[in-house]
Amino acid sequence: MIRWLQQEDGEGHFNSRIFRNDENKEELIVYANSHRPDFMECSEKCVDAFNNLSEPVINEICQKLISCTQEGKGLDTEFELPTLDNPLDVLNHCWFVALYVDMESKNDEIAYAVEGEGEWGENIGFVIKNNRVLYVGTDYLNYMENAH
Repeated sequence: MIRWLQQEDGEGHFNSRIFRNDENKEELIVYANSHRPDFMECSEKCVDAFNNLSEPVINEICQKLISCTQEGKGLDTEFELPTLDNPLDVLNHCWFVALYVDMESKNDEIAYAVEGEGEWGENIGFVIKNNRVLYVGTDYLNYMENAH
């Protein structure tokens, strides 16, 4: 459930089931294009889908986040990801702050981008469409079709 802060601007807060923010809390921001008539319904669909990602999809996101840390990009060139017992442990080294709704209408496939940052010092994000991972990396906003 979204708690709308500035409904006219399409900005609200919601609690994330898996992903945490930079204060290790579950509250993230949702952004939607409030000029679209269905933006609230689209936002709720995206948040619900995000909070109900399947275990295989979450593991795929985490594996790709691990790959991003190993590419050597980022501001902290000395950062080295420790050996992880479980791919989900990468979430201890990155955080997420916002979900961007990527739908024009409530009849579109559910699509969104999630933005965050890693301890390695670079913005990081992922894009989901129809419960499939489309992209994980630094260029996540370039994969949005309906950016506002």
